[in-house]
Amino acid sequence: MCNLYSVTKGQAAIRDLFRATNDRTGNLPLLPAIFPDQLAPIVCVGLDEGRELALARWGIPGPPQFGGQPVTNIRNMAIPHWRGWLARRTRPRGAAL
Repeated sequence: MCNLYSVTKGQAAIRDLFRATNDRTGNLPLLPAIFPDQLAPIVCVGLDEGRELALARWGIPGPPQFGGQPVTNIRNMAIPHWRGWLARRTRPRGAAL
């Protein structure tokens, strides 16, 4: 993931770009800067197998020995802590977060 994340287009533009058929974000404002542990829009596969726009917490919990603070930039995916977070089961799918 990259640390530079912002929402500069309206949610209709995001839905159109990613062909999302469902929008669960409500009235989504523009977000000039999104930081770890903040809610942010994502496009995921919904329960009906279609794409949907939803809100999720941004970032991945860091290693406990370093305080567990969320991070958005993983440089070495071979470290055991990150392996579990790379699995498909950790990605949002049709559930409220």
